Amino acid sequence: MSERREQILEIVQQALEPVEVGEVARAAGIHPNTARFHLDALVADGVLDCATGAPAGRGRPRHTYRARPGQARGTARRYQLLAEILLSHLELRGEDAADEATTAGRAWGAYLAPRPAPARAVRPDAALTQLLTMLGDLDFAPEPVHTRPDGVDAADWPDVVRLRHCPFLELAVPQRDLVCRVHLGLMQGALAELKAPVSVTSLVPFEEPGACLAHLAPPGR
Repeated sequence: MSERREQILEIVQQALEPVEVGEVARAAGIHPNTARFHLDALVADGVLDCATGAPAGRGRPRHTYRARPGQARGTARRYQLLAEILLSHLELRGEDAADEATTAGRAWGAYLAPRPAPARAVRPDAALTQLLTMLGDLDFAPEPVHTRPDGVDAADWPDVVRLRHCPFLELAVPQRDLVCRVHLGLMQGALAELKAPVSVTSLVPFEEPGACLAHLAPPGR
């Protein structure tokens, strides 16, 4: 969000009553058309509500804007702190923490996976494609690779998915045992939901410089 739009959002959020375009423009020191542009964009983003009333005289209808109910005042967000709080709480489970992290990941993997057509088997290549799509949408930058020697055990099937980017790196460094188990669970849960003849057997953090490797079992194993 631009600095100007943040300023306009703050003006509306701090107002005790719904405000008109002219009020926002005067408070921000900008032209009413500029204020209207940013206000309408904030409405489109679902941050503000806009009400339309009868015009006071001749001209366009009267529009008033207010912060959408449930939206926190201000623009600061502390999602990383929330994640750290939840991970710290999970860590208190001791020896069960890693298994519970994997279980949570599996549940979300099943939720995020596309639903297979009823009574239709998912081919290994289609399952892998859908897994890579999910990981790509989550910004893992996945890349299927072959690490086995040529001619050894299903040469045409990738045995590893290289994860070149970690979208949770700030959490994974201090809480690797938990965060990486969530990642493993995500992949396992997605494949289980697809009823795929493919499985992820393990995830090795930073097995390569700058990349984690998810190890795949060949189809049918």
